[in-house]
Amino acid sequence: MRRVSIFGATGSIGQSTIDLIARAPDRFAVVALTGGQNVAQLAVDARRLRAEVAVTADPARLPELRERLAGSGVQAAAGADAILEAAHRPADWVMSAIVGAAGLAPGLAALEQGATLALANKESMVCAGPLVMATAARHGATILPVDSEHSAVFQAMAGEDRAAVERVILTASGGAFRDWPVERLATATPAQASTHPNWAMGQRITIDSASLFNKALELIEAKEFFALSPDQVQVLIHPESLVHALVGFRDGALMAHMGVPDMRHAIGYALNWPDRRDLPVGQLDLAAAGRLTFRPPDEARHPALRLAREVMAAGGLTGAAFIAAKDRALDAFLAGRIGFTDMAVVVEDTLAALSPHRLEAATITLEAVRQADHLASEHAGQAIARRRAMAD
Repeated sequence: MRRVSIFGATGSIGQSTIDLIARAPDRFAVVALTGGQNVAQLAVDARRLRAEVAVTADPARLPELRERLAGSGVQAAAGADAILEAAHRPADWVMSAIVGAAGLAPGLAALEQGATLALANKESMVCAGPLVMATAARHGATILPVDSEHSAVFQAMAGEDRAAVERVILTASGGAFRDWPVERLATATPAQASTHPNWAMGQRITIDSASLFNKALELIEAKEFFALSPDQVQVLIHPESLVHALVGFRDGALMAHMGVPDMRHAIGYALNWPDRRDLPVGQLDLAAAGRLTFRPPDEARHPALRLAREVMAAGGLTGAAFIAAKDRALDAFLAGRIGFTDMAVVVEDTLAALSPHRLEAATITLEAVRQADHLASEHAGQAIARRRAMAD
């Protein structure tokens, strides 16, 4: 029986992972589940899967979690230290689906145990890719990508000579505003940005999809995970979301990975790897789909992609600063303090303000990432205040 832990169990990725595990109770034993504010769902899942421990990131929610787990035999815990302790518990397979840079430390702890890490937390690779890969190599751990695009690349490269890979193409649906006039984007509301045309995801990642900040993170992640140069990673807008990624080889061949837009495919592939097993995912009907369309992204319309290329070129801790600024800007947009297009301005202003700190030349450690995160968050706050003052 395979021992598994799920970090970020109450989010969309975590819930899809739980759905798959619950369908095969004879194959999996659950060690730890962690979540945020939704302790009701966390407790329900911990009871159902008979987890050893359930951890909420919010210490104030611990009494409620304990009450909901009373009599179940599931241990309740709370806080960042408890999440780290859970990550140090021996497990064969760990899902890393905590949102944001907060997922880095638990992911590194899991790798230090030699576990197979199913990585849905793209921020880990963006802010500390070399550290993550070096930790896995040092402890004999395996990392499997769970983002649909990176899972697609991983599968398309299976059995291939990596030296023969010339390019990787990530596809983007274009998000909620892919057909909006550019001049209308400044007036977009959080409610409008929170509806994805193809995928069912959480609010923050859905808004990141509308701004293409999500794709910007994925560009950096692909560079780090697959050891590519920045010019080897490309993006195409593909409104149908049926081709998840393509890999181009030096002989001119282009290998595409296709499937219905259901995250349980990428999760299930990582969960069952190196085998393939039946999954509750629909078959792709190409005749019904009718056509597949592609177009190049307009980086003037989506400046997040240009900023991602600048981060890839700079390296070092600029990825950590990029994420911190992006998250702070997204918080401000959700709170109505800045507009939709202001988010990219805030990130660009933050990266420019931090250039004297020489983040691109810094050594990547967990503590250095935390410092860069803090510094970028402070500068992003100042940039937000300036944008707010201009609007007033």
